[in-house]
Amino acid sequence: MIKKQCLEHDMEEEENQTMVAEFIFTGFSNHPTTRMMLTGFFLVAYLVTLAGNGLIILLTVYDTHLHTPMYFFLSNLSFLDICYSTTTIPQALVSFSVDRPTISYARCSCQLLTSLYLGCTECLLLAVMAYDRYVAIASPLHYTLIMSKTERTNLALGSWTVAFLPTAVPVLLMPADLCGNNEIDHFACELSALMKLVCSDTSKSQIVMFITGSLSLLIPFSFILFSYMRIILTILQIRSVAGRSKAFSTCGSHLTVVTVFYSTVIFKYLKPQDHKLNNIAQDSLNTNKTSSFFFTKEKCVLSYM
Repeated sequence: MIKKQCLEHDMEEEENQTMVAEFIFTGFSNHPTTRMMLTGFFLVAYLVTLAGNGLIILLTVYDTHLHTPMYFFLSNLSFLDICYSTTTIPQALVSFSVDRPTISYARCSCQLLTSLYLGCTECLLLAVMAYDRYVAIASPLHYTLIMSKTERTNLALGSWTVAFLPTAVPVLLMPADLCGNNEIDHFACELSALMKLVCSDTSKSQIVMFITGSLSLLIPFSFILFSYMRIILTILQIRSVAGRSKAFSTCGSHLTVVTVFYSTVIFKYLKPQDHKLNNIAQDSLNTNKTSSFFFTKEKCVLSYM
């Protein structure tokens, strides 16, 4: 009986050691000057994001001349950008304002899940917008018929809905055994930062997460590349130089957003998460944190100008 009670006590003590009620952000805790500069940068960037994307949505809704598929998808991307910025930047501002910023386990999980979902949704929306540009250039006379109100609504809803699947897989596969370690070397709850807190074997989980992340990024990206190959072939068949320039100008901004978005995301997520490699490359952590700044900012303002 005594042996059983001792065993139960040991199991309960082990469970308490792995239970984490809150996380502590230590990303820039030792750099007060950097935190002050980042606070100003993030605050200005957040206000510009809200104003710019909010204005795009209002103009798209109230200006009947902008009731086109192009601006419909742009308003979706603008709304997504507002949501993503609101998910990460307010928490970052709080983290920069105190020496020991904390966040509850539930809020951290919610932020992680929301960020992954919005990132996957953006991948799909950018692919849909590439298709929209291809139809506009390849079939200008049938553009409004092909991209009807019903069709563009279905494409947008499909992007927002399908993104749930690649979002759920990494979160469900993430090991919960944190061994009491609750210090996140970042300013927000990110998957790569949280994986560093896990003390159990994560090799299988990381492989599955890497495959899921690669597919959710590379499939839309491959579709975008295919669409632009078709766009380029179509533009080369245009005899007028002015016509070619106009066709290229309709794709330039979207292509810029795609380039910046995917280069940042691939750098952040499609790299090894092995603990030994991370210890060797400890100096690169600040670079990874800095890349998160651009990940929140580069999306909607340049699109479809």
